[in-house]
Amino acid sequence: MVVIGAGVTGLTTAVVLAEAGLSVKVLAKDPPAQTTSAAAGAMWGPYLVEPRDRVQAWASDSLECFTGLAGVPGTGVRLVSGTEASRTNSAPPGFLRMLDGVRVCAQSELPDGFVAGWRYTVPLVDMDIYLPYLCDRLEAAGGSLQLRTVAGFDEAARLAPIVINATGTGARHLARDSAVTAVRGQLVILDNPGITEFFTEDTGWSPDLLHIYPHGDRLVLGGLAQEGNWNLEPDEDTAQAIIERCATIEPRLVSLPVRAHRVGLRPTRPTIRCDADSSVTRYRLLHNYGHGGAGVSLSWGCASEIKTMITGS
Repeated sequence: MVVIGAGVTGLTTAVVLAEAGLSVKVLAKDPPAQTTSAAAGAMWGPYLVEPRDRVQAWASDSLECFTGLAGVPGTGVRLVSGTEASRTNSAPPGFLRMLDGVRVCAQSELPDGFVAGWRYTVPLVDMDIYLPYLCDRLEAAGGSLQLRTVAGFDEAARLAPIVINATGTGARHLARDSAVTAVRGQLVILDNPGITEFFTEDTGWSPDLLHIYPHGDRLVLGGLAQEGNWNLEPDEDTAQAIIERCATIEPRLVSLPVRAHRVGLRPTRPTIRCDADSSVTRYRLLHNYGHGGAGVSLSWGCASEIKTMITGS
């Protein structure tokens, strides 16, 4: 079978299928390091994606997988503790019900301007390490990755009788799905002055995000959520605004040199598409896209569902 797309969704799907004993080839226009997945933060947390009941199942499966990977050297996955806080008396994010050991913050634990917060521990994924790990795991299971542009599903179907579309924002054109749009994200990478815990603000639907993720000697600062913006070039003013927002939580950040910028296009859709395409009859076409900013968080659960559609188990 053929998986189109080498972001975290495509690679994870291919790994799950190959490790189930199936013959798998991944076709992708861009290598994993140049996909949106490479620009991810990436902390588990299935936020603001639908349909809620299916998302919860996919998220729970993925959480279990990532928790297991956190104990395996070389995966780039660690369990990290930290704080999520809100400037309003909002309810805690629903996904916290899936976690053990969550507790409400005392007011004295919160930064100025915040009125609610929660402490918890979740998987944090270093995508610079994790994507190569998935590629190695795919190869070890007998799968392969080929860089080539696929003009249409019929082209892929000439190589295998089952095609899985995991093209993210590319599905807007390849699947002719006008419901897919890009939500542009931007991150700033700094040297880590010794921060070991994450901080994230529950900003709801605001385009201006605030999160601080420690990855060893690097910090990933975010972020941004600009709907309908397909520009992949970093914006210096946006980067400075991100640093300034994060520095209100950790003042040391304002004077640190910038190591890198990252920009990615979250493949957003009103509901995630993880299903079989009944409009195609000459071969089997399955879709796995539209995960927005939760692609990493749902990757193993959605991949498992694709496998069940194909194998029945």
